[in-house]
Amino acid sequence: MQQAAARARLRALLPAAPCWLRQVHGTAVLEAPFEAGAEADASFTRSRGEVCAVMVADCMPVLFAAADGSAVGAAHAGWRGLCAGVIEETVARIGVRPCMLHAWLGPAIGPAAYEVGEEVRAAFVARDPDAASAFAASRPGHWLLDLYGVARQRLAALGVERVSGGTHCTHTEAQRFFSYRRDHATERMAALIWIA
Repeated sequence: MQQAAARARLRALLPAAPCWLRQVHGTAVLEAPFEAGAEADASFTRSRGEVCAVMVADCMPVLFAAADGSAVGAAHAGWRGLCAGVIEETVARIGVRPCMLHAWLGPAIGPAAYEVGEEVRAAFVARDPDAASAFAASRPGHWLLDLYGVARQRLAALGVERVSGGTHCTHTEAQRFFSYRRDHATERMAALIWIA
């Protein structure tokens, strides 16, 4: 009920109802509009007023906008989706030359707070050996993962040069952000983008 009330308040501020996804930590990208609750982790649109949305609590929202205003997109990038290529898939589906895209890295769990196991590091490094630089050893068999660092690497490799954000930590900034790892609750934040 609380989520429905929050979504109703949010809807009143927007040009249209957000295109909510059923996020599964994958790489599927849908073009908005689409049926509410469709399974994917990113969406994009070339239509004015269509609101692309992702929900996060420690995962990273990545918002995209074409420099000429012709397209926008939103991706939900947790470690699984980021490792599997959700950023690459989103950029490809938006269909704008990467050098013409702006990307914004929204609040996510920061590199000093996101401890992962060796299997996570191995998955990233198997896909791209350069990803090793986004990990710092914490304790035996565990690493601190810089989601922002990996996202910046991936965006640079694609040719996306205009990248901002990536400065907050949902885990340590308790007064500002929800964090699943910190609170063990399911509260979420929404990241939204549309063409005005």
